[in-house]
Amino acid sequence: MKRNPDLGLLVLRVGLSALMLTHGIPKFLELVGGNTAVVGNPIGVGGLLTSILVVIAEFICPVLIIIGLKTRMATIPVIITMAIAAFMIHASDPIGTKEKALMYLVGFIAIGIMGAGRLSVDKK
Repeated sequence: MKRNPDLGLLVLRVGLSALMLTHGIPKFLELVGGNTAVVGNPIGVGGLLTSILVVIAEFICPVLIIIGLKTRMATIPVIITMAIAAFMIHASDPIGTKEKALMYLVGFIAIGIMGAGRLSVDKK
């Protein structure tokens, strides 16, 4: 069987990002609806700024990653957000609770290392 790493990257990019959007779209809608404290304030920069950063990481960046536009740069906010979720928000929780954040973290790190592949807007 012939290997096709670009197709594999496409599946990984679209799959992970589409699943991330299930978290980002509701937060985006809440933020647009006027809720300025969509998430907590784990890094101490204020509820509104934290909410904006999380919406960028969980809504805007996954859209960029799906289409393969500035993919490596777009993974950085997602990686930071998932690291904060896993190691700060869920620090004292059992592994089963932080497992989802860790899986997203590992997947987006892999995408960040490999890039988008040829089946993307960037085509690299």
